[in-house]
Amino acid sequence: MGELEQAGRARAGRLDVDANRSIWTLELPPYTPSPPLREQTTADVVILGGGFTGMSTAWHLHRRFPDRRIVLLEAKEIGNGASGRNGGQLLNWINGIDHTDPELTRQVYALTSGAIDRLLQLIATEKLDVPFRRDGSFELFTDARRAEAAEAEAARLQSWGVPVQWLGAAEARRRLRSDRSLGAISDPFTGMINGLALLREMKARLAASGVVFCEDSPAIRVTEGRIIRVETPEGGVRAGAMVLGLNGYAPRLGYFRRAICPMHAHNIATAPLSPAEWERQGWRQLSSFCDDLDRISYAGVTPGGSLLFGGGGNFAYGYRYGNGTSFPEEATGAAASKVRSRMLDYLPGLADLPVRARWSGTLGVTLDRTCSMGVRGEHRNVYYALGYSGHGVTLANLAGEVLCDLYSDVHERWRDAPFYQRRLYPMPGEPLRWLGYHVVTKLTGRSPRKRG
Repeated sequence: MGELEQAGRARAGRLDVDANRSIWTLELPPYTPSPPLREQTTADVVILGGGFTGMSTAWHLHRRFPDRRIVLLEAKEIGNGASGRNGGQLLNWINGIDHTDPELTRQVYALTSGAIDRLLQLIATEKLDVPFRRDGSFELFTDARRAEAAEAEAARLQSWGVPVQWLGAAEARRRLRSDRSLGAISDPFTGMINGLALLREMKARLAASGVVFCEDSPAIRVTEGRIIRVETPEGGVRAGAMVLGLNGYAPRLGYFRRAICPMHAHNIATAPLSPAEWERQGWRQLSSFCDDLDRISYAGVTPGGSLLFGGGGNFAYGYRYGNGTSFPEEATGAAASKVRSRMLDYLPGLADLPVRARWSGTLGVTLDRTCSMGVRGEHRNVYYALGYSGHGVTLANLAGEVLCDLYSDVHERWRDAPFYQRRLYPMPGEPLRWLGYHVVTKLTGRSPRKRG
């Protein structure tokens, strides 16, 4: 048993940790944000949002157009939204796209696995100090009928050239040491990453080469036109183009108000274990898993050695009417306690391991769970990518490539992608949306959605 585990036994299971600080923050050194925007300035491109979408777009735009002035505005600090509060899983697939068409299935897997390849290659080539692991993940099945269907699906995907593998119940239980698993689909080309470290490293490189970062600078008003005007509390930017890297926060500025639902996902993370201790837990070869429930559970071993766990029921997801992008502290604490109980349903061997962090993050969820990336506006100078619905670590980093190409008027690479200029289904307005969400989830235990 490691020293941290021994020290934590007396308080195992307690949730007296700093409120709403993600494990990704705790695994990094202290951070000093850039100062707010306090003047009127101009730019070729203004980017709203300092998460994966905004940072990745800034990165690719600056590499392609090094002489163009880019200003990135972040409402709080880099990675404060879902990009610094996620489950850390680098996943393949696009939510909302089923696996019934062979060509589309191969295309989607190639899009996402290629995006992971290029992201990790960028980290290696640029020598970014970003902890990650790419040793696979699996989707485990807790229901016999779903497990039988999943085994057939894995065989079908393999026949189409998708490199997944079916693990029977015995093998899945051996790999995870959880009696709940009746089988699992393994994907060897997935992993875990500290995305907050990625954002900070990319920001440091970009700022050193001239990209302007203004934190604590929320956009409070946008006026579109041939020249776009963005106002902040103490300043403003006039730019020829704007990138919406806001995801679940976009409705607060009036964008995609009927198409994006800002959902909250509650997470916890344990004290870290050493690699040898994780090997004894049975997590020698796999970094993460999710289950087959509608209110999905997900877990992974962070690069720092903590077990991150989220989801597992209605208690782990929240939708608020009104100020929909924040969550009250008392609700976050109550949810964390229930998330821990669900974690122990799967991994009872971690009962003595104390909780190190608990937090919530705002996701951008669409009605059919499929994201959209494109360009809009009368002057075709507003670029957007959002609605990742839980797969944002991979897709939002891919979005930077997509939006850079669209800004360059290079569309052919993406025209056949299922997210290109995808129409997002409208949801009911408030308060009907809030009422419908809570009625459906409480009566069925499922999240409302439109099946494709």
